[in-house]
Amino acid sequence: MRFGVLLLSIVASAALAQPFPSKPIRIIVPFTPGSATDTLARPVADKLQTALGQPVLVENRPGAGGTIGIAALAKSPADGYTLAVVSTGHVVNPVLYANLPYDTIKDVSGVAPIAGQPCVLVVSPQLGIKTVKDLVAMAKGKPGQMNYATAGVGSAAHICAEKFRMAAGIDAVHVPLKGSPESLTETMGGRTQYTWTPLSTAVGQIKEGRLLALAVSTARRSPQFPEVPTIAESGFPQAQFNFWVGMLAPAGTPRDVLNKLNAEIQKALAAPDMKERLANLGNEAMFMAPEEFNRFLRDEYATLGDVMRASGVKAQ
Repeated sequence: MRFGVLLLSIVASAALAQPFPSKPIRIIVPFTPGSATDTLARPVADKLQTALGQPVLVENRPGAGGTIGIAALAKSPADGYTLAVVSTGHVVNPVLYANLPYDTIKDVSGVAPIAGQPCVLVVSPQLGIKTVKDLVAMAKGKPGQMNYATAGVGSAAHICAEKFRMAAGIDAVHVPLKGSPESLTETMGGRTQYTWTPLSTAVGQIKEGRLLALAVSTARRSPQFPEVPTIAESGFPQAQFNFWVGMLAPAGTPRDVLNKLNAEIQKALAAPDMKERLANLGNEAMFMAPEEFNRFLRDEYATLGDVMRASGVKAQ
């Protein structure tokens, strides 16, 4: 009997001692395929799979501004085998959703940022305008009649759109959709008059002439489209916004696991092919240790939460 107990103890100890990772890893993306978050999560997952020697699977769980996917993450074991790639909207969801099934700060932990990029204000060429001031003049001439699409309530696109709406002093109707691809489709089709979207999601449509870029949200112009002015150059500096994407784990994930994932993500972002891929989509890699990324998340939570409260958006 004692021998059997001892054997079970040895087997259990051996299982616990297995180096991370010893089985497949799942990365939840709380937005649709083709969204800015998704297009960054997938190449990082590929790099991690090669580096760690285990399958790294991406699972899209869109809906409710990303909260469905994050709720699934928060309920997962804190062992590093379930992760999530989120974007800026993650930190404002407590303002927008009255009964979140998780605590945005306490129930998840930062692993690493991935990249930042501008959002871009786009319209259909058929709308007949050429500049941000043209759009604002049109909106002010039709108060409450123009529609703008976003990737959903609480998405980064929504934050950017609210900052612009307040800075420009316009009255327009928000049309929340499942993701950036859907918001671009609605704007190209004329069912919504404009949208803000992470630049990476609209590069192709802008280059093909299906969408007209009026401004980028960052302080500097994008190297991808140097002819497109910044929103500050267009007269609305209060609408500046930096979109970011990063990886989270459940709170309580062991520090050595977080550090290992962070180190491999940083290696992936520094690889020449990844640097080129990021640049082609208007992204700039971000490098922070887990502790630094957690401080960044707390700062964004405070700052952007105030923005959304000021916008008057009602909690759902």
